[in-house]
Amino acid sequence: MRRAERDEEFADFVGAHRSTLVSMGRLLTAGDQAWAEDLVQTTLTKLYVSWPRVRRAGNQLGYARTSLTHAFFDETRRAHRRREIAAGGAGDDAFTGEGDSERTPDVDLRRDVLTALAGLAPRQRAVVVMRHWLDLDVAETARLLDCSEGTVKSQNAKALAHLRAALGEHVLPAHPVPEEIR
Repeated sequence: MRRAERDEEFADFVGAHRSTLVSMGRLLTAGDQAWAEDLVQTTLTKLYVSWPRVRRAGNQLGYARTSLTHAFFDETRRAHRRREIAAGGAGDDAFTGEGDSERTPDVDLRRDVLTALAGLAPRQRAVVVMRHWLDLDVAETARLLDCSEGTVKSQNAKALAHLRAALGEHVLPAHPVPEEIR
């Protein structure tokens, strides 16, 4: 494949999937838009460098999701990410799109969900995003996270228990999630 064709194909992929990857990154980072953008940029750079291999894999979006998740885990292990973030700072307004105007219930709910997600361990957050936002099954989530299906199920159960405690039963389903769909 000629370089121009490769570049055009990659540009088409980015145009079609960048916003989805940024949304996934935003959830993984619990609403930190700048960090999400950094993760997506890191992911796209790695994908571009290895695009011939990504193409041969046959599932470019799946490959990108895996790369994004790995970039997230790599970043959570770095010391410079362990910093304090001021609550209610400019980052909250930048994410919600709200300024000084009165907040709507949806904006408050989004903030509450992101705060609850931030309280999860990185692997638990990744499991929740993959299982409940991307709607991946247990086997695919385990494959992407390079862990057992049992680990996915236990991390999901712990994460949902934390989210129920943080958000209250009115936000999440009142009934327990059946074992076969965890």
